[in-house]
Amino acid sequence: MNLRQRNERRLAWLLCAPAVTVLIGVIVYPILYAVWLSLFRYDLRFPEQRVFVGLDNYVSILTSEVWWQALGNTLILTIGSVSIELLLGFILALIMHHTLFWRRAVRAAMLIPYAMITVVAAMAWKFAFDPTTGFIDALLDREQAWLTQRGSAFLVIILTEVWKTTPFMALLLMAGLTLVPHELIQAARVDGANAWQRFIKIVVPTMKPVILVAVLFRTLDAFRIFDTVFILTRGAQNTETVSMVGYNTLLVSLNLGLGSAVSVLIFVGVLIISIVFIKGFGTPTGRRGEIDS
Repeated sequence: MNLRQRNERRLAWLLCAPAVTVLIGVIVYPILYAVWLSLFRYDLRFPEQRVFVGLDNYVSILTSEVWWQALGNTLILTIGSVSIELLLGFILALIMHHTLFWRRAVRAAMLIPYAMITVVAAMAWKFAFDPTTGFIDALLDREQAWLTQRGSAFLVIILTEVWKTTPFMALLLMAGLTLVPHELIQAARVDGANAWQRFIKIVVPTMKPVILVAVLFRTLDAFRIFDTVFILTRGAQNTETVSMVGYNTLLVSLNLGLGSAVSVLIFVGVLIISIVFIKGFGTPTGRRGEIDS
């Protein structure tokens, strides 16, 4: 490495230093501090009784039925909402991609649900499914207290998430559709491939990186779901999620040690999901020597 390259590398590090410093202060330090606090029995109501307990907080959480029930609820909401959003997102992305008239108006209208604050959207859906003031019961010609039963409460939560975040999925997938070569589609049409075959054999493989990013982002967001559940049920009817367990432990019970341990476990869950997606569903890349050969 010559002197010029060394100077360029030094300049690059100096230019990145402010951003790296901010990231360390905003992201790395809080995570490390949460890990440190999770090793203590620390109740904010009795701060003088802080005691180092090692991994006891993690053992208490991982042996608790509340945690595993909340984790199961979180996975149900995550898988249910993301699966529906991917399907609807593809349909809407194809519609917007092939829209010839009022294209900008259609895209702007699609953004309205996603632009709304999640709390406002959840309040609107809670009002819609209210048995006395909502319109859903009148529309379906039935009387049902949707949020007082576990199954129907899950349905409302998933529908709220789908309505709110499907536009995000659709916009990412629509951007991925622009990566599909039009010449390749035309060649497949000439060869006799129907629309479904072109979609499965050409569109989906070409969009695989975009699909991975869209599903990964939404899965990570859905795994941390809190505000929608808090507004609709507040965890009642056995709909509590892992984020609500952390909220109740940390902010309601003021148990800083257990609450920090829950936060660390949620972070580990997010990390595991990211690794599984990238390693299991990522686009394989070959070595240069293998490609050239």
